[in-house]
Amino acid sequence: MAVIDIAGFVADLKDHAVEHGFHVHDERHFVESYSLRQTWEVDLHPEEGCEGPVDLYLALEVDPRVLLGFEDAVMNLPDDDEPDDEYFFPLNFTWALPPLPKGPDLLLLATELAGVGGPDLPLEVSATDSFPSATDAPERSLRIVAHERVSLVRIRAGEEVPCETLERCLSVSRYLLEQATYWLD
Repeated sequence: MAVIDIAGFVADLKDHAVEHGFHVHDERHFVESYSLRQTWEVDLHPEEGCEGPVDLYLALEVDPRVLLGFEDAVMNLPDDDEPDDEYFFPLNFTWALPPLPKGPDLLLLATELAGVGGPDLPLEVSATDSFPSATDAPERSLRIVAHERVSLVRIRAGEEVPCETLERCLSVSRYLLEQATYWLD
């Protein structure tokens, strides 16, 4: 008997994201056959950016050792008791943009996004320069990543990712959507 409903958590997370102004496009569930590691991925973007260049990918990584340790801890406790809150899965938020003819200054972008994400949603900013051919100018693709940890105790209690996290993700998405019009010119 499973003591935690990961699929239900992902479904609730998608519904919660929709309540906060996101539009969900797709969901994928991968299971690695050898290690039984799982990844749940959800593709979304702000509602107003359906035709826009900004995509946000949520990825919940399920480590079977953490899951089994949590299940053992729950099974060894008396009914109505919860284990210590020391079991977590990583939840990654990744924003991606297409190649940008006018790529931004990364240091400036990282500084501006730090203000948008705030201290509770630290963001990593990176870029990849591609050369379509040897004589072409480079095209810069942006990638912004935020990492969260999701408590298995909170998932078991039916709690979702906090509203503040989703609101900050929406603010980052809208900021990138607004800036992308200049970067794509």
